[in-house]
Amino acid sequence: MLPAPLQIGPYRIDVPVVLAPMAGVTDKPFRMLCKRLGAGLCVSEMTTSEPRLWHTSKSLHRMDHADEPAPISVQIAGTDPRVLADAARYNIDHGAQIIDINMGCPAKKVCNVWAGSALLQDEALVGRILSAVVGAVDAPVTLKIRTGWNRDNRNGVAIARIAQDSGIAALAVHGRTRADQYLGEAEYETIAAIKAAVRIPVLANGDVDSPERARHVLEVTGADAVMVGRAAQGRPWIFREIAHYLETSEQLPPPTPSEVCEILIGHLRHLHAFYGEQSGVRIARKHLGWYAKDRSENAAFRAVVNRAETADEQIRLTREYFDRLTSVERSAAA
Repeated sequence: MLPAPLQIGPYRIDVPVVLAPMAGVTDKPFRMLCKRLGAGLCVSEMTTSEPRLWHTSKSLHRMDHADEPAPISVQIAGTDPRVLADAARYNIDHGAQIIDINMGCPAKKVCNVWAGSALLQDEALVGRILSAVVGAVDAPVTLKIRTGWNRDNRNGVAIARIAQDSGIAALAVHGRTRADQYLGEAEYETIAAIKAAVRIPVLANGDVDSPERARHVLEVTGADAVMVGRAAQGRPWIFREIAHYLETSEQLPPPTPSEVCEILIGHLRHLHAFYGEQSGVRIARKHLGWYAKDRSENAAFRAVVNRAETADEQIRLTREYFDRLTSVERSAAA
């Protein structure tokens, strides 16, 4: 059966399978698709805490939550407690219902300005940031971290205790250090130690790429939920697959090429409408590559579809590709 619902402040998350925030990926069209396909909660890609950037086209799209199913979780990134507190208030005023603080991003351009996982090096600053943001908004605040800065400095347990003492409502932990980036295997034993050290809900993140792995991670960490990141790229139905398996111990059959095509066409149409045709077509290309990555003729498909300059052409080429896959599948089954 499914684990108990995840409680984040006043919000009850009945399906404890959460979409991780990913820059350039978890935009509004992708979040809404993942929620429709079974995710209990979806966290936005990180938004800047710098007020001078709040009115750029990129930020306006990232802060657009119209018609998005609740609860709406928005991740903010930065390094100054006062500025992050202001950013939290601004996002709550513009539709956010949960504020998530990024202390897990390993990207150089983020860490070089002492944000993201770089903050794990300064526990006192972590405490000041968390207290400032929690005190700034009448909404739950969550935190995403890694297990530490590097393997010699795994301070995830200490950070988790600071988070709990600061009033953080839930903690997501990626089971790697900043230095590990995305290499090697996730260290679930550190997540288990963090879960044992605090009373607040803990979400386990890292290499959750199948229903079986999701169950294993929950069992070995004792976490309250799993968080899925890269495995959802091109496979947004993984959320319903995990939820079904956790509840029944049975595997859902994989979607047919025809089903994948309809999901993808809907995703493309939303991207085109959300960003406008020119930007939507460009942004859609990476998603097209992810959807096709494990399918036949992937390279040939990407070579053709990436030349599409209009929404209609992109949709036509995509439909033709999946129609061919459906025909091949039917011929093989005959």
